[in-house]
Amino acid sequence: MTFRGWWIEKSEDSEGNARQSARLTDLELDMLGEGDTVVNVAASSINYKDALALTGGSGIVHTWPLVPGIDVVGTVRSSDSGRWMPGDHVLQNGAGLGENKHGGLAEVARVDGDQLVGVPQRFTPTQAAAIGTAGFTAMLAVLAIEKHGVTPSDGPVLVTGAAGGVGSVTIALLGHLGYEVVASTSRGDTEGEYLRHLGASRILDRHELSEQAGKPLQSQSWSAVADAVGSTTLANALAQTRYGGIVTACGLAQGADLPATVVPFILRGITLAGINSVDAPHELREEAWTRLAQNLDTDLLDEMTEVYALADARSVADQVLASTIRGRAVIDVTQ
Repeated sequence: MTFRGWWIEKSEDSEGNARQSARLTDLELDMLGEGDTVVNVAASSINYKDALALTGGSGIVHTWPLVPGIDVVGTVRSSDSGRWMPGDHVLQNGAGLGENKHGGLAEVARVDGDQLVGVPQRFTPTQAAAIGTAGFTAMLAVLAIEKHGVTPSDGPVLVTGAAGGVGSVTIALLGHLGYEVVASTSRGDTEGEYLRHLGASRILDRHELSEQAGKPLQSQSWSAVADAVGSTTLANALAQTRYGGIVTACGLAQGADLPATVVPFILRGITLAGINSVDAPHELREEAWTRLAQNLDTDLLDEMTEVYALADARSVADQVLASTIRGRAVIDVTQ
């Protein structure tokens, strides 16, 4: 039996330079490597990592050749894990998918059953994929803010990269929980209404944070920050966080550098918490998905989601990298 899927390969040109290519082709099950559970994939998504992998970006794919896609949502076909039965609705985010393990941008996936989570009954496959790694990461950031003790009465929470997938879900979650949310984006003129609808109370032009690193200590504005941008934006967010606050960091869209000093940590007791969705333990995955089922408004989720066919994944990747897609881009693998 063959099935459709995206296949990323590495080769060399005539001058010996490495080249990476992605194509939609017919695959066979024995091409998918090891894994005790076979899943009929219903949906996946295009995250920033997926976009880089599909367009030849470096640093994402570590095993060649590879099926990209860091999200899998589907139905168990067979499993030797002892945890799942045929017909179970399952999902997996990260855990090496699309990086060193074959991922979800194919009609069939072979995965480790211990990494799977049951799809909450509240969500359709499309909604579960819309949440995906971006929404899972957003929930991890919100959990970190809550566990740090920050409450809605403590003051505004800044969300950077607000119109992207992580930012959109973070705003929806924080807004639902009663926090005052300030959304930082470069697209305030076109996406301001969208972000306010999700739950943002104010829009901040990202250039106020991203142009250059300011003083190590700036006006104390935020009780917490959920950052998906990195670099100068993160440095300024740290400098503006109130005494005892927390800044969560999950992305590097602006850059992996951090042009900051230790001053905010020492003089204001700021906590910088890294959010790692790839290696999150199973218990934390279960907790995050339970909370997503409790706290994410599915109507808002649907409004921030666009659905595309499997063949569209490469063109969607270009749009994600160009920041012309807001919210979440779901790939209906059955189309």
